Amino acid sequence: MPRQTTFLKSGDVDAQWRHVDADGQVLGRMAVEIARTLMGKHRPDWTPHVDCGDYVVVTNAEKIVLTGRKAEQRMVKSYSGYPGGLRLRSVGSVMEKHPERVVEQAVRRMLPKTRLGRQMFKKLKVYAGSEHPHTAQAPTPLAG
Repeated sequence: MPRQTTFLKSGDVDAQWRHVDADGQVLGRMAVEIARTLMGKHRPDWTPHVDCGDYVVVTNAEKIVLTGRKAEQRMVKSYSGYPGGLRLRSVGSVMEKHPERVVEQAVRRMLPKTRLGRQMFKKLKVYAGSEHPHTAQAPTPLAG
């Protein structure tokens, strides 16, 4: 029995498509499972330096749940780059206009802060409603 660690190569990865229905799910707990799937840590052949994760499609982002008073108290920062250009808005106000941004931001912050993390993030597709254009890929439900 060989005692060698096997590493995946980028061409050997068979990426699957997963679907998450965010209706009634807590944002942070859902984002953890999505980030693990995007990184590929759910696979037995996970390799740290290879993007071996799956594609994830999130629907019903407008129906996520924030526990406690996070919708009023937690702030989202955006900075224009100019002096005095810092805008602070509550998560609740951002959820009204762009609910998919809240989910994307929660997942992005759980991924590696490298080129590989940016490549992993591109495999996340978030939609506010229940419809998505990825039905041809036949995404399977994400267990978790």
